[in-house]
Amino acid sequence: MLRSDLHKLFDLGYVTVTPELHLEVSSRLREEWQNGRVYYAHHGQQLEFRPSEKASLPAREYLQWHNENIFKS
Repeated sequence: MLRSDLHKLFDLGYVTVTPELHLEVSSRLREEWQNGRVYYAHHGQQLEFRPSEKASLPAREYLQWHNENIFKS
């Protein structure tokens, strides 16, 4: 669902996807890496690619867990 660079940042907690499928970018990306301009342009935007079948969407509870436990707010 995410391109490879965003997926890596997701795994590291620098980006997350809200249960409403919006991309959020942590301010810590800029603070810790002095980088991220290309990603901040997408902050708050809804994901463009979404599976057509509801069963293929990520589970809201897993996205919420990522937001609470992994995302570097």
